[in-house]
Amino acid sequence: MAALDRVKVLVLGDSGVGKSSLVHLLCHNQVLGNPSWTVGCSVDVRIHDYKEGTPEEKTYYIELWDVGGSVGSATSVKRTRAVFYNLLNGIILVHDLTNKKSSQNLYRWSLEALNRDVAPTGVLVTNGDYDREQFADNQIPLLVIGTKLDQIPETKRNEVLTRTAFLAEDFNAEEINLDCTNPRYLAAGSSNAVKLSRFFDKVIEKRYFLRDGNQV
Repeated sequence: MAALDRVKVLVLGDSGVGKSSLVHLLCHNQVLGNPSWTVGCSVDVRIHDYKEGTPEEKTYYIELWDVGGSVGSATSVKRTRAVFYNLLNGIILVHDLTNKKSSQNLYRWSLEALNRDVAPTGVLVTNGDYDREQFADNQIPLLVIGTKLDQIPETKRNEVLTRTAFLAEDFNAEEINLDCTNPRYLAAGSSNAVKLSRFFDKVIEKRYFLRDGNQV
């Protein structure tokens, strides 16, 4: 069997938001029983069928790079993480729906990975406003995933999801909200599964295909 082509997708977000649990669910369709803190970076692989069910269908490896989420803007911290940002093809931004700060920090994570965080402190919040223009010409596909949906009281769920919808809009990205301890949120045929497949297809197209449809 010929080796499969592959793409590299970063999984970024603060510590404790559930990145490792998410990656395990995406790659193995199983709940991670005993998640631990990621030191440095952990890589897992998902097999994805590009344009599944069409004549163009082809199988690819999706490498998911789970980058440790220690928050820090010091130059040494960023330099350590920077080695994982080389030759990336897509980014999954992960935040905890019960932790507003983890949502706000996604702006910094994305800009850092895209090598646009020029502010020495890494602070990009000004009274809750963000410079959306920084993402206007971004060519790297982004996906925003909110975790711990089950922990939001029903009375507050609509308010939280409305806020995070604006977050995804800022990144010009689709949004998935789920509970990483329940595989049904990514069940085949569900809207979340469709969004995920569409994102991976976009990552593959950016990596291997030109705009006119010709393969690179």
